[in-house]
Parts: sequence; structure tokens; C-alpha cells
Amino acid sequence: MKMRNQTQLSEFFLMGFSEDPALQPLIFGLFLSMYLVTVTGNLLIILAILSDPHLHTPMYFFLANLSLVDVCFTSTTVPKMLVNIQTQSQVISYAGCITQMFFFIWFVGLDDLLLTVMAYDRLVAICHPLNYPAIMTPRLCVQLVLVCWVLAALDSLVHSLLVLRLSFCTHVEIPHFFCELNQVVHRACSDTFLNDLMMYLAAVLVAGGPLSGILYSYSKVVSSIHAISSAQGKHKAFSTCASHLSAISLFYGTIIGVYLSASAAPSSASTAAASVMYTVVTPMLNPFIYSLRNTDMKRALKRLLLHK
Repeated sequence: MKMRNQTQLSEFFLMGFSEDPALQPLIFGLFLSMYLVTVTGNLLIILAILSDPHLHTPMYFFLANLSLVDVCFTSTTVPKMLVNIQTQSQVISYAGCITQMFFFIWFVGLDDLLLTVMAYDRLVAICHPLNYPAIMTPRLCVQLVLVCWVLAALDSLVHSLLVLRLSFCTHVEIPHFFCELNQVVHRACSDTFLNDLMMYLAAVLVAGGPLSGILYSYSKVVSSIHAISSAQGKHKAFSTCASHLSAISLFYGTIIGVYLSASAAPSSASTAAASVMYTVVTPMLNPFIYSLRNTDMKRALKRLLLHK
């Protein structure tokens, strides 16, 4: 009977943040607003970069890709949650859960890798300014982005295939607002040792590797900026990195915060709430981070919005 129950699984139940009916309209309005801001802001960044020839440079090419990934990243989780609130349902199909998990892991990995590539771009621009055009050619930029997409997809595919081999009981409640890998794996009725091992390896390689690359790049950048004699030159060099450093701090800071909060207070509700920071808030804030202090971006956005 147990094996029959496990093999007949067709759906999961996403418990979300709260089962209190009075809070559902508030949660729906809040997340719908954040989602619309995220999609609109990131699409404006992409359109501004595409429409302005002055922004057809490696830095903005990577930024356009990051904005695209942020839209996709948020779209894997928030729309399904909004539909569930609107229909007063907590159900997600087994296939839908695996699909959501695959794309979520893919896009969060892509975000991580693209931030690393952008750090490398700043390293070359500041440490080797004369050779920058020769090093960061259009061909290399496209190759770097393609490598990011492929590596992130392979990582996601491995995790998803490992989840497919697990057995689940007929009624599985996921105390989250989306099918988060760790939550799904630990709801399985079968042995999860291989899944846990791969999650630890991925944390070291997919998260630790890019972070090491970012730290190395910026250690070189800081050394180069320190060697600049004029204060104006130092300010100009640092200003080209400020937005990227803010995005990196937000991305890694929120992810680390999620796992620290999960360790300190293992409550699933608190983990789900903390996850909002990197799944929704970070993609929403990135367009503001990259446009508010960037004169070229503000000019391009103004031209785009005024059709001039």
C-alpha cells in the first residue's frame, strides 16, 4: 500500500505564508505590485539598452542579460502564487513543481554567474583600460553569456533529475510559496543522501566558485583604484563599480540571510518570508540600483520614455 501511495503522487500543496483568509488580499496585492514593478523596471532597462547605440558595450550587454534573467527568475514563482491565492487553492501538480524547481534553480544560478562575469568586465575595464576593447570583444561577451546559461542549466538539470528518482507519499505539504529544492527533497519518503550531497557540492561550486571570482576581481580593482593618483580619477573609476557592488551585496546578502535565519529559527514560515528578499525584492531593486546613479542609463531611459 505504501509503495502504491508513493507512485500515485500527482500534486503537492504549497502552504504559502499564511492560511488566514483575511491576510490573502494583502499578500496578493503586495506581491502583484512587486511583480509588476520588477517586470516593468527590468524590461525598461532592456529596451533602453537596445534602443541606445551608446549603451551597446559589454557592461550594458551583461546588464541586459541580467535584467532578462531577473524577469524570468521572478516569473517562475510569483505568478503561480498569485493564481493560487486568487483561486483559493494550494495545489501545484507534480510536473508543475518539478518544472518550477528546474527553472528557479536555473535562473538563480544564472544570476550568480552573470554577476561574476560583470565583475570580470569591471576588472578588465579598470585594470587594463587600454586593452579593454581588444579583450572584451563582442564574440567573447556572447561566449561568456552562453557559458553562463549552459552551466546554470546543467546544474539545474542534475538537481531536477535527482528529485525525479525520489518517492513521495500521496499528501505532501511544502511549507513555502514555491517548490524550493531543499523543502521538496526533505518531504520525500525515500533516501535523500545523494540529493543532499549534490546540494552541498552545488553550494560550494556554483555559489562559492563565483563568489571567489568576484572577490578576486574586486581585490584587483581596489588595488588599481588605490594606485590612481588623482581623487577625481579614483571617484570616476569607483563610480563604474558602485552599482555592481550594490547588486552583488544585495544578492549574496539576502541569500546568506535566508540560510542564517533558517539555521537560527528553523520555522518554515520564517524561511519562506526571508526567501522573499532574494526571490522578489532583489530582482525588483536591481533596475533602480543600475539606473539611479548611472547618468547614461538615466539619459537612455528618458529618451525611451519620451520617444526622443
